[in-house]
Amino acid sequence: MFAQAIHNNSKRNGKPFVALNCSAFSRELLESELFGYKAGAFTNANRDKKGLIEEANTGTIFLDEIGEMPLDLQSKLLRVLETGEFIKVGDTKPTKVNVRIIAATNRDLKEESQKGHFREDLYYRLNVFAITLPPLRERKKDIPQLVEYFVGIFSAKINQRKQKVTPAFVEKLQLHEWKGNIRELKNVLERAVIMAGGDDLAVEHLPLDLQIADKASTPLSAFDLASVEKLHIIRVLHHTKNNKTEAARLLNIGLATLYRKIEEYGLNHQP
Repeated sequence: MFAQAIHNNSKRNGKPFVALNCSAFSRELLESELFGYKAGAFTNANRDKKGLIEEANTGTIFLDEIGEMPLDLQSKLLRVLETGEFIKVGDTKPTKVNVRIIAATNRDLKEESQKGHFREDLYYRLNVFAITLPPLRERKKDIPQLVEYFVGIFSAKINQRKQKVTPAFVEKLQLHEWKGNIRELKNVLERAVIMAGGDDLAVEHLPLDLQIADKASTPLSAFDLASVEKLHIIRVLHHTKNNKTEAARLLNIGLATLYRKIEEYGLNHQP
């Protein structure tokens, strides 16, 4: 989204914008996708193919997860940056392009280059102007605006009116850590829009782990036994609509034991 915004607000905004995730392809496929090939370069190469760098000529190419690119392809990319030309697979003469390259990574490329996993010369060539994007958990004040934006998109996608969002719904979203950043938020919001079925978006339309988020609570671990027990008790209490006698029966424990665990895990104020 940020790379698209840079392109849209530049003098190249009427030109192509192409995006590629470097981690989504094998080495051979990535080379073909980026640089293209000549007919006959390999089996089933029946015709010439333009690579995405050529498709983005005069515009912008966004290379996501650049740290996953194999070293030999990094050399070809460096040549594009330095000379504006490259050689297609199976070709003998260079193809010239005028393209802006924006790259993104979640790796420390300086450290990767010191370990020999990333070309140092390419790192410095890409690092002319670096922008650090903070994770969503460090800019939670953006969440209300993002919610409004994505709810509008997903409501239109299923041909229904744009749903209103309850304050409690947004508050639960702001308590979450969002390790998957905006992609995770988008998935949660799309699910909520579908689950709500045209009603206003409320806490009950969120996944269970977001529903039970609490300001005073600590994150639940998938490996910690107490966390697993706590989450299971919460789920059973939700299932019984907080009927503790029924919950104790389903859990096969005494009612006094359930009350003790509720107190121990701080579940007294769970919805």
